[in-house]
Amino acid sequence: MSPIHSSIALSKAGAHYGHLSIPYSYNLGGWANLQVPIASLRNGPGPTVLLMAGNHGDEYPGQVAILNLWRELEITEITGHLILIPCLNPPAAQAGTRLSPLDGKNFNRCFPGNPKGTPSEILAHYLTTVVFPVADVVIDLHTGGRSLTFLPTAHMHLVSDTTQRKAMLSATEAFLTDVAFLYADVAGTGLLPVEAESQGKIVVTTEMGGGEVVPASVHRLCQRGLRNVLIHSGVLKGDLVTRTQPVRWVQALDREDYRFAPESGLYESCVDIGESVQEGDKVGRIHFLERPGRKPILVVAHAAGMLIAGRAPSMVKQGDCVACIAHDVDPWGALK
Repeated sequence: MSPIHSSIALSKAGAHYGHLSIPYSYNLGGWANLQVPIASLRNGPGPTVLLMAGNHGDEYPGQVAILNLWRELEITEITGHLILIPCLNPPAAQAGTRLSPLDGKNFNRCFPGNPKGTPSEILAHYLTTVVFPVADVVIDLHTGGRSLTFLPTAHMHLVSDTTQRKAMLSATEAFLTDVAFLYADVAGTGLLPVEAESQGKIVVTTEMGGGEVVPASVHRLCQRGLRNVLIHSGVLKGDLVTRTQPVRWVQALDREDYRFAPESGLYESCVDIGESVQEGDKVGRIHFLERPGRKPILVVAHAAGMLIAGRAPSMVKQGDCVACIAHDVDPWGALK
């Protein structure tokens, strides 16, 4: 049993707005509860779509997009059931951090969760056991946060079930980004999308840029794409927008596609996000403030492709991911 108390019932028809209350204690609050906002819009038969952002606190475009929907959507626009969680990690969002200040956890490494664990683990368990099972579609909006800047993309895992994969490919393309991205997990297990995929859900995720500054164009892209995916899923009424040009699909499924800093230092980007590279091209250089005369270490492309993500902060530590190189692919071809 989860210790979380929900102030709304997801099974009730109509529009309901409330909180998930997660018990925890701190020095000045022995009986405190972390309040995570949640809304439920249920109107007749149709699909159930779970929409979330703020998995990492320092990733804001998705949070803004869902907050706009929270205020703007009318129940008459819904066919089926739409569940909105604009920020999964409010303490991290308020602190501008990737990890939760309450427990130091990366929420996206906490699944399937633990009802007797930390606040992050308790919420992960609640999503896994209570919310995911009732959803048909799970949307988890990300950016590169403060650590990486991404070419704005909708992305997904290459799931093995072909029916699920086809549905995810279609939903990903409905986000209307020029580039769509197949990615691999190179930094641990316990991811939210993986748990939802394992339950057979249609999962759509994004990387809407990154870094401290969010351009207005990225906000517009995120909000436009999100509405279109909801229309595509059948939960939101409206006219579906279709692209005039095909989506460019790229993938980074090999660990070598992710380039890590071999030493700590001051990172110089030598290629802009979205640019093409060839094998051996210089992607970046690491300089050494304490040894100005030392020759910089090069970070090079291991193969031809596109720089889809790069380091955001200039200072790097050994082992930080400083670049991701993706390669063109036709994910539909294997399904024909």
